Amino acid sequence: MKPAARLVRVGVVGLGRLGKRHAENLAYRVPGAALVAACSPLEDERAWARDALPEPRLYADYAALLADPQVDAVWLVTPSSLHAQQIVDALRAGKHVFCEKPLSLDVAECERVLAEAARYPHLQATIGFMRRFDPSYKDAFDRIAAGQIGRPFLVRSQTTDQNDNDGFFVRFAATSGGIFLDCTVHDIDVARWLLGKPRATRVFAAGAVALHDGLREFGDVDNGVAICEFEGGRLAMFYASRTQAHGNDSHSEVIGTAGGLTIGRNPRANRVEIYDSTGIRNECTPNFFDRFEDAFLHEARAFVAAVQGGAEQTGAGLADALEATRIGVALRESLHSGQAVVL
Repeated sequence: MKPAARLVRVGVVGLGRLGKRHAENLAYRVPGAALVAACSPLEDERAWARDALPEPRLYADYAALLADPQVDAVWLVTPSSLHAQQIVDALRAGKHVFCEKPLSLDVAECERVLAEAARYPHLQATIGFMRRFDPSYKDAFDRIAAGQIGRPFLVRSQTTDQNDNDGFFVRFAATSGGIFLDCTVHDIDVARWLLGKPRATRVFAAGAVALHDGLREFGDVDNGVAICEFEGGRLAMFYASRTQAHGNDSHSEVIGTAGGLTIGRNPRANRVEIYDSTGIRNECTPNFFDRFEDAFLHEARAFVAAVQGGAEQTGAGLADALEATRIGVALRESLHSGQAVVL
């Protein structure tokens, strides 16, 4: 009988709205993982962990968690500006690393992390582009790989959030990197993944402030569109929005020489269809976590399995994340300049 793989002891860093979801998955829904530590500088978040999680060791300081010999891997759900250095610190401490996207908001910082990670080939380092683990996106990837739509040459993809009248995204704009690095970075990774990881050659972006005037202060927009040209004549078209009335509507389309396919075009909360005086409709997924709940879970399980078996990761690696940031930064530059940017 094959011996059971040992538990991967994980410490979660960052317990905001997404960090809490990751922590609960790792604590209760990921076989092979043991959530043994949690870190947040905020007392109310540590109090939540004390009540909601199975007795993790709690830290207010990231360095203290890294010094814990009982932590095998860190799970970073922290502000984007901290990711690069926190990954480097984790690798130097001998920890495997899962980090939410993006790798960094700065291309040079991404390159620094890749150079550092090369010194630790025995450690897993994965960036959280969870759509690769969504069952529908994975099915589309497999069909494309099998040649079912011929040679794929165009991706149309969008990430659009339900409008938030509370203004969360305006407050977040100072550190988000802008709509293309915060939202479209997912679509960039999906496009490269589905098209065979081509190199981007030129981008153009434009945007509008439809509702949230406070974004102007940060040079950001609440609706943006972009075109990305790749080597070999491949293309991607992106749309990002923070102002949708109906809910989170994130979907993609791939067009090939012998057909096409779409993933998630109708953002259904479930299979119920409602017939009333307004017509026939279905309810929409309210937010990105509900839309990609399964993907987040499969992503966590895949990371833990890779750490246990020393296998090649199936998620987005650091090099993939570098390219997503490179393209996202170029889109932001194009938005501000009004000119196409050559990469």
